[in-house]
Amino acid sequence: MSLNTSVVKNKIPAIFIGHGSPMNAIEDNPYTQTWEKLGKALPRPSAILVISAHWYTRGTAVTSMLKPKTIHDFGGFPEALYQIEYPAPGSPELAQQVASLLAPEPIYLDEQEWGIRPWHVGNFGTYVSRSRYPRNPIEYRW
Repeated sequence: MSLNTSVVKNKIPAIFIGHGSPMNAIEDNPYTQTWEKLGKALPRPSAILVISAHWYTRGTAVTSMLKPKTIHDFGGFPEALYQIEYPAPGSPELAQQVASLLAPEPIYLDEQEWGIRPWHVGNFGTYVSRSRYPRNPIEYRW
């Protein structure tokens, strides 16, 4: 992977990464090694926006709670994957900004304790992990 760091002085680029395997959260492979290189090259983000199609809802929703929970709604994987918790802080203010940017589409702000959009292991494991993206604003429990 090649990253022109001279472009990344004031803003972090928007990056799309496909879902990949949940196993990327616990494996060392070319995919996770590329994330590690990217994490070392980019400055620490102030926020990370994850967009997921893992939820069936009526309409579009944005998680807007302070402490979204991790869910493990899958089966057949090694126990180590079920032990991962992702206590990333939420931001109701940022959620409101995201909803505003999507106007005039009606957006539901999910403020419930559990919520309809807690952190899904496919999202946190694939996109951000302690060893793969070390300058992130997230604290982890592994």
